[in-house]
Amino acid sequence: MSLLRVDGLNVSFDTPDGQVTAVKNLSFTIKPKETLGIVGESGSGKSQTAFALMGLLARNGRASGSAKFNGLELIGMPQAELNKVRAEQVAMIFQDPMTSLNPYLKISQQLNEVLMHHKGLDKKSAAAHSIRMLDAVKMPEASKRMNMYPHEFSGGMRQRVMIAMALLCDPKLLIADEPTTALDVTVQAQIMTLLDELKQDFDTAIILITHDLGVVAGVCDNVMVMYAGQTMEYGTTEEIFYQPSHPYTGGLLESVPRLDTDSQVLATIPGNPPNLMQLPVGCPFQDRCGQALSDCFTSMPDLISFSSTRQRACHATIASVGAQ
Repeated sequence: MSLLRVDGLNVSFDTPDGQVTAVKNLSFTIKPKETLGIVGESGSGKSQTAFALMGLLARNGRASGSAKFNGLELIGMPQAELNKVRAEQVAMIFQDPMTSLNPYLKISQQLNEVLMHHKGLDKKSAAAHSIRMLDAVKMPEASKRMNMYPHEFSGGMRQRVMIAMALLCDPKLLIADEPTTALDVTVQAQIMTLLDELKQDFDTAIILITHDLGVVAGVCDNVMVMYAGQTMEYGTTEEIFYQPSHPYTGGLLESVPRLDTDSQVLATIPGNPPNLMQLPVGCPFQDRCGQALSDCFTSMPDLISFSSTRQRACHATIASVGAQ
């Protein structure tokens, strides 16, 4: 049974230069205790997908389609109801914890307020629960840290505070938007290991938005590869990494630095992502693809299922499969 089912999600923005479609006809599901990685270059629509689900789009943004969480339709849900869902069932961790935490308030005030407002706890009970949650995210000397301000924490510790805050109300879905971007490699590994452990401890499903395929390999069950607001490929993590079937996925994997090769040259995907206001006819990846066919320049391939766990949108791979 799906915890979250997204069907035909579209996200667009009205700008002085016209309408920009950031996400186009996106569909996916996530089950309880599952981790879905959403990957792609900057501007591929990863974060806007998360913001649409959370009702956090900019004022000029609009979302359409369907996103049902435990049977509740999130798209178009009244703000009061959405606030309750966001507080108690779906939580989000943002890229930069320093800008997400209030610099003028101690951590204790920011954590306790969540529990007092949404769970009705008194100050003493809220403080005790907050300390337990900081312990759960392996914050050293949690009780002492409660009286500190955000600027007194390291980047990794601030991210642990954000994770603790997100988990205070025991959400069933946690959306992590580039949670390790500003952290060094060692702390990145610690945070991702922590998220994986918390998923098991709290029975929480996770949507992990990232451009770091190394992070995805370590913690995700399934992967959705996005480009120009659309799904290019979907599959289990093992399938995506060992048998990529879309040229864009292959390009992303080849661009990852490796320690098991003597090559001094880092592979890149030629060209740049397309202008979302002037998308080409056909596949948006056509100009950067070394396997492009004539059909790629005239029509966008449908996202097709070619196994029980895999999907892709590519004329080239469809043609190669048909020829086998």
